[in-house]
Amino acid sequence: MAADVLSQAGVRVHLFDAMPSVGRKFLLAGRGGLNLTHSEDAASFRQRYGDKVCEVGRWLDVMDAQGVRDWAHDLGVETFVGTSGRIFPTEMKAAPLLRAWLHRLRHPASGVPVQFHMRHRWLGWQGDRLFFKSSATSTMLAVSARATVLALGGASWPRLGSDGAWVPLLGAQGVAVNALKPANCGFDVLGRGGAGWSDHFRTRFAGHPMKSVAIFVPVVGDDKAPARLSRKGEFVVTESGIEGSLVYAASAGLRDDLQAHGQAELVMDLLPDKSIDQVLSAVKWPRGSRSLSSHLKSRLGLDGVKMGLLHELCPPEDLSQAEKLSRHIKGLRVPLKAARPVDEAISTAGGVAFEGLTADLMLQNCPHVYCAGEMLDWEAPTGGYLLTACLASGKQAAHGVLENIFKKT
Repeated sequence: MAADVLSQAGVRVHLFDAMPSVGRKFLLAGRGGLNLTHSEDAASFRQRYGDKVCEVGRWLDVMDAQGVRDWAHDLGVETFVGTSGRIFPTEMKAAPLLRAWLHRLRHPASGVPVQFHMRHRWLGWQGDRLFFKSSATSTMLAVSARATVLALGGASWPRLGSDGAWVPLLGAQGVAVNALKPANCGFDVLGRGGAGWSDHFRTRFAGHPMKSVAIFVPVVGDDKAPARLSRKGEFVVTESGIEGSLVYAASAGLRDDLQAHGQAELVMDLLPDKSIDQVLSAVKWPRGSRSLSSHLKSRLGLDGVKMGLLHELCPPEDLSQAEKLSRHIKGLRVPLKAARPVDEAISTAGGVAFEGLTADLMLQNCPHVYCAGEMLDWEAPTGGYLLTACLASGKQAAHGVLENIFKKT
């Protein structure tokens, strides 16, 4: 996006990428349908960026959700709003949009073509020049530039290029970088006895989806405080814990609880469409000679992985007490042991601290060097918010280059 803005303004741009082709994470994001942005109102949209709402809000001032749709339209790609409010290209795929974008960068109707240099890994600075190594020829290349925009990603999906190798390079220049952490990630559970899932549960249910449930994230140490997050949806049971869209929505708070308190838990409502009184009435219904599992399946539709979770996480004695069992069905506590590693996460938190950046994203310790995208210290849930802010930050950095270097607006 930074190259797009600068080239259209008549600036000669060289784009270096360590990978054999550009946009690999962009293409991955579109594997199940490219979620470009979200249609919710602007105020709610901005709140998705948590404590970085002011910083990211400046980027959204130059490119918001409608700006993303307009950009795609200018590339000949129409968009639509899905039932969840998420916005997708009409064809759903990322490849047509990326092809159109690269064509404009290489053959602009006006402006200067962008020159691409693939398989060039940035190794830092050599004096005041950028230093690259070509993996194709094993040669070194030193490049002088009037301005540099770094968009090096976080540390998630390292096989696609975002490996966090830039952190020590900026640290050597005195740039403050907050530790990279997993965001939109899964978690390992803390089962009974301090272990994870039992062998029985893991063997039978790993990979099974948990559908039509609700989760709540309580305040650690204060069960009477309102939940910090309450949401309905689905997720997946894994070999060691849980992951999926509903878990990702709660992941920032859960990760921070683990870091601050050494513990975290979410509370799960297995039957969010039924009240506690309805559940209690069904549980108390005489079951005769039927097993508990058969009874709950018949009266409440509870079976499969949901029933497995009750057996896995409830004290055995509670299963025979109607009031306690009903409370577990409506509020099953799932203790968590650890977030999954950052290289398994959808995205990354942490990165270049905003305190070391100007408002237009220039590094205060490195004049005329700008940063954009996931390498900055912000995070957001899935739903189009990540991609929107990445694009907007690229545009913000490009505006800074034009204003500070080329004195254009």
